[in-house]
Amino acid sequence: MRDASESETPTFAVLFAYGSLAFPLAGAFIALQVIVPTYYAQSLGLSLSAVGGILLAARLWDLITDPVVGYLSDRTPAAWGRRKAWVVGSAPLIAIAVWILFNPPEGAGNNFLLLATLAIYVAGTMSIVPMNAWGAELSASYHQRSRISGARVVFGLTGTLAALLLVDNSDNSALADSLFAITLLTIAGLVISTPLAATVVPDRSIVDSQSSTLREAMDLLGRPSPFRRLLIAFLLNGLGNAIPATLFLLYVTHVLEKPGIAGPMLFGYFVCSALSVPVWVAISKRWGKHQSWCVAVLGSCVFFALAPFLGSGDVALYTMIVVGTGLMIGADLALPTAINGDLIEWDALENNRRRPGLFFALWGTASKLAFALAVGLIFPALEWAGFDATIDNSAENVRLLAVLYAVPSIIFKLTSVAMMWRFPIDEAEHRRIRAALDARGI
Repeated sequence: MRDASESETPTFAVLFAYGSLAFPLAGAFIALQVIVPTYYAQSLGLSLSAVGGILLAARLWDLITDPVVGYLSDRTPAAWGRRKAWVVGSAPLIAIAVWILFNPPEGAGNNFLLLATLAIYVAGTMSIVPMNAWGAELSASYHQRSRISGARVVFGLTGTLAALLLVDNSDNSALADSLFAITLLTIAGLVISTPLAATVVPDRSIVDSQSSTLREAMDLLGRPSPFRRLLIAFLLNGLGNAIPATLFLLYVTHVLEKPGIAGPMLFGYFVCSALSVPVWVAISKRWGKHQSWCVAVLGSCVFFALAPFLGSGDVALYTMIVVGTGLMIGADLALPTAINGDLIEWDALENNRRRPGLFFALWGTASKLAFALAVGLIFPALEWAGFDATIDNSAENVRLLAVLYAVPSIIFKLTSVAMMWRFPIDEAEHRRIRAALDARGI
């Protein structure tokens, strides 16, 4: 039987306008993830422990702001555009926060980093949580959600690539210039994408008329469910991705002793990611979303397993790791979010609730918490072991860096696969849920 929701196919114009929202956000957040920690530690002289602790603390604040924004987004009057109003309103706040964080004054210290990071995280939450819910509401089709998510990911990767073209890791002054250029790129992207999406993309969100509370969301996390299972697996896999991303500049500088390859390697990684997104979306139509995702995660583990054994000058082998993991990451970026969208219908059937704002708020929290934990745990661990980002290190400390770059990631990713391999919401189950909801007239 054909799913009636298969007819809910967004036009190319809608996909383009919606996806474009990810371009400026991705450019800003790749700089925040990859460049800012190293820049504040290496150029401004903040300790690794301080940088890690500050970024972790700022991210933990999202445990409060993400659910609040999701809840308020669900309660925003439909006449205003439940998701659209938040995306438009947050754009100038993101631009201001990016300018402050990426262009610190001379002598900026721990307090400045904390306040500026809190600002960009809160502003980003005000856009990203409603934006993700907006995408899930453009279609209720199992496969169309993969297509919508894929469009957002492709634009996000394009924004990432554009930002990486501006990165120069040759010295501290060059890193500062890179952050300034990415600031301008982000602001320009916001100026173009925000009015485009506000004009072209329909906002037809449907939430239940009952008052869904934050306590209900916490209760949902407190008991076994497909949502909690997916969320934990997503967090673990995200942590597995965030650790090597956080250590990337240190790895190429101290392990490979080739800091000049940082820009080209990152660029190649995200080119491979962008090329692989439509391939993984197509594969998911044959294998299913959750099993396709698991296969990609296992593939990443195979490539990461080589990283601890590399040393000075092993650029060719590292290129193989970068290309291989880049081709796998396309599934990470597109499929889990689409699976989460399917759980909106599961929630409606099982709990008599439609809470896309809260679902994607918790989703966003998991995504950002993964990065925060990576920085907050790995940077202090390196410093505790005697590693110093500003000097030449002993062979033992360099080897420790190489091990931390890969081994924890593999462990987290394998755990994620174990949780998701037999995930209960596949295409057939989603069809059953949709049919049950249709029978109820929901």
